[in-house]
Amino acid sequence: MNTKKILLSVALALFVQVSLFAQTDWGWDWKDSSKIANKDLPQFNEFLNNQYPYPTKPRNQWELGFGVGPSFILGDVNSKIGFGGTVSMRKALGHVFSVRGSLSGLMNAGTPSDFGRSVGQVDYKNQAYMLGVDMIASLNTSSYYRGNPKSNIYALLGYSLVGSRALYKNAQGAQPDGYNIFYGQRPGMVNTQEGLITTMFGETVNNRKSYSLMHAVNVGAGVSFKISDKMNVGVEQKFIITTPGYDYLDAFKADNNNDYISFTTVRLNVNIGNSDRKVQPLYWINPNNFVYSEMNSPKHMKLPKLMLPDGDKDGVTDQFDMEPNTPKGAPVDTHGVSKDTDGDGVPDYRDKELLTLQKCFPVNNDGIGNCPEPACCKEIKDMMSTMQSTSSDKVECAIGTLPSVQFKGTTKLSKDAQAVLAAAAASLKANPTCNVKVIGYGTTSKSAQQQSWERVNAVIKYLVEKQGIAEGRILFVYAQDGDANVVDLQGTTEQGPNTVPAPHPNLKSKN
Repeated sequence: MNTKKILLSVALALFVQVSLFAQTDWGWDWKDSSKIANKDLPQFNEFLNNQYPYPTKPRNQWELGFGVGPSFILGDVNSKIGFGGTVSMRKALGHVFSVRGSLSGLMNAGTPSDFGRSVGQVDYKNQAYMLGVDMIASLNTSSYYRGNPKSNIYALLGYSLVGSRALYKNAQGAQPDGYNIFYGQRPGMVNTQEGLITTMFGETVNNRKSYSLMHAVNVGAGVSFKISDKMNVGVEQKFIITTPGYDYLDAFKADNNNDYISFTTVRLNVNIGNSDRKVQPLYWINPNNFVYSEMNSPKHMKLPKLMLPDGDKDGVTDQFDMEPNTPKGAPVDTHGVSKDTDGDGVPDYRDKELLTLQKCFPVNNDGIGNCPEPACCKEIKDMMSTMQSTSSDKVECAIGTLPSVQFKGTTKLSKDAQAVLAAAAASLKANPTCNVKVIGYGTTSKSAQQQSWERVNAVIKYLVEKQGIAEGRILFVYAQDGDANVVDLQGTTEQGPNTVPAPHPNLKSKN
């Protein structure tokens, strides 16, 4: 296989990987309690039951990192490009901030210019080991226009404890290649003891330790690119600035010119931890995912019942009503248009002759045709008049909207529910021409239908036995489509059964 084919295969693999992560998966299932810490389960349960507005932060994995790359010392002596390596552990505190501990080792060297040699600079070598902790801020985790990030751009600020050993070269060097260990002074340099750091550890040479300990501030930035939910690669630039300023990393001291280290790394980071109990580090999860997922396809929000406007109360909502101002009680078709049974141009609610023959057209304003009235029709006309009179005398219910009764995982009436029913009973007593339809919901299973029956039965029993509402005024309706935890009360002039047999008595609720 030639080089072009290898490169093409690598590019194709990267494209497939990126395509997989372009899907809409937003990191974890908010209903999954296995990823919630025990101490956070109360908040999780309250959120799940819509008693608390904020979801719970899930447990997330640690990130184990490895990095290698060039380093050099920015000091008085011209530095060569050195080399360093680091190993780290990073933990997300949230979706933006994380903390990382690291152990790094660096090898650097330098050779002075001609001018530098003229002022006493010599070749040097430096070995440094750093134990550091960094606070990292991820800059692109949150977004309002995409899902989870495919890259992690970050800035860091931290602290390092640095152990440094410097060697300088001269003709009488005791170390390999003619180097001596630097203790803050050397032949040709004035030793003022100013700014010297006491050497603390390392091999002992002439009863003196060879490594100096010092404090340092870490400043840097980096970017990582996601390969999978388990792995990412990146590059980072970090500066290690000794404090108080230390001017001996290059074995030469100059006035007001402190030394510090530049360290660039190419990094491989691996997420560690049980993925069945922890999500990936939170800086790879957009915290806005839940909000936008709910806006697009609600699965958690408790949405109110949809109430479509019907201005003329004809049973056809305004958006479909082609005649939005029909008089109250006028019969209409499915488009909200007044019915005209005989097609004479006079709507039925004004037509005093509903079945005018076409040969008797045109009709007058009352819908009466111009044909002489036969004897047989007088009887029909009288019958129609009687029917219209009966219809006009029909009793209407003006009780208005009655409250709904809420049940919470039981078929028994709570004190709040009893108070609601007492208020409903007062309205019924004040409107003796109105009956009440008691409607229960729940159709998903036999047990749901039985529970719906029991809740409706509990409401009716309370209205009759405790509030004195006559059984003949109550209609028993259950197992309708809707919220199974609600029983609605609806004023009506209809009549119907006030008791029905239990559908599945063997599935009777125990609460």
